[in-house]
Amino acid sequence: MPKIVDHEAHRADLALRAASYFSEHGYGGVSMRKVAEHLGVSKSALYHYFPTKEALFLACTKEVMKSVAVPQARGASQAAKIQSLTEAMAPDFGSEMALLFDYLRGKSATEIAQDEAMQLAITTHHTVVAEIVGEEAALETLERMMGQLLIGYLSGKNTAN
Repeated sequence: MPKIVDHEAHRADLALRAASYFSEHGYGGVSMRKVAEHLGVSKSALYHYFPTKEALFLACTKEVMKSVAVPQARGASQAAKIQSLTEAMAPDFGSEMALLFDYLRGKSATEIAQDEAMQLAITTHHTVVAEIVGEEAALETLERMMGQLLIGYLSGKNTAN
């Protein structure tokens, strides 16, 4: 009897596991061969699900963005929810920003603005923040959060190490 495989679930699992590999090695430091080895699949199997490294990176972004959510603290104020969200982002912020800038290296502003992975990431974060503070204050709040995370990372306050 043939093996029954849920291809979408398998694809999502591969992408989620590849996301941590990208974070550890950077976009430029990753090849499809290396990712396939890390995942324990053949290179052709990886290409079956992801025709390019950029397609794999987009799939990774989609899987990671599924975990971004409004903190579910009952009765918590907006400020407390924003602080909780910021704290949840802090441990991986440095490696994620390093990966992001490595991925964007050499791309023009127009290419970045049209990049599906980047638009998904910014839209997801904006939507989550808007659920907390409302659409009118979402962009300013997200900018403040990102600035706080960057300053915290650069000052050694919020690192995973």
